[in-house]
Amino acid sequence: MNHIAIPLKRFLLIEQCPADWKGLDLYLFRDQDVVFYVGQSHLAFARVWEHLLSGFKGHSIVGRFIWCNWPQSMNFTIELLSSHAEQFNAAGNDLNASERLLIQQFTPCFNISQNSQPTPVPPHYLPPNAPFRRRRSLNMLLHEAERAVKAEDTKLWMDTLE
Repeated sequence: MNHIAIPLKRFLLIEQCPADWKGLDLYLFRDQDVVFYVGQSHLAFARVWEHLLSGFKGHSIVGRFIWCNWPQSMNFTIELLSSHAEQFNAAGNDLNASERLLIQQFTPCFNISQNSQPTPVPPHYLPPNAPFRRRRSLNMLLHEAERAVKAEDTKLWMDTLE
């Protein structure tokens, strides 16, 4: 597998990295229109979780941004990619070069390094230094994500019956 795109609300419900995601070493946080952050890690799944968890303490700007914009942010997309995919052949399938290519392509809001003109945060989102709208525990947020996923799945199932 070279690429996975999953809504944040569904990502939050996956406790352990699926085996076929373990080779994915690049990641993006995005909505439909804007890429907020591009990063790399030998295990992208775990690094995304680190951003989310350290966002509560303000140690990750993209993690903080997600929690400041909750529950709207539960519809953001997490993309996990492999630097060994064909799309990165021009970068020699090198992890650093592949990340740089994605940053140049998307000019993410929160990537400052290697990004001369970061995309501004869209005005309908709160900035990452905004106060949390709701101070909740991770367990409460996971519960909200789970309810949203169940409601979405129920609607999809009901639509197939019509």
